[in-house]
Amino acid sequence: MTNNNKKVVPEARAALNQMKLETANELGLSNYQNMDKGNLTARQNGYVGGYMTKKLVEIAQKQMSGQQQQ
Repeated sequence: MTNNNKKVVPEARAALNQMKLETANELGLSNYQNMDKGNLTARQNGYVGGYMTKKLVEIAQKQMSGQQQQ
């Protein structure tokens, strides 16, 4: 399977990977980095991406409204 997702800001890769691990940990997937993602259900994998997206949208909304990020 080929990943065609291109980062608009390649320098953000490390921050996104860290966010992915933190999000997975919050969802109870504590060893996500070393885990075989093929052994997870689609729901489990989807939660990680979904929560990351939710957090990123919240961050963007706060920045756009002039509020400080927590």
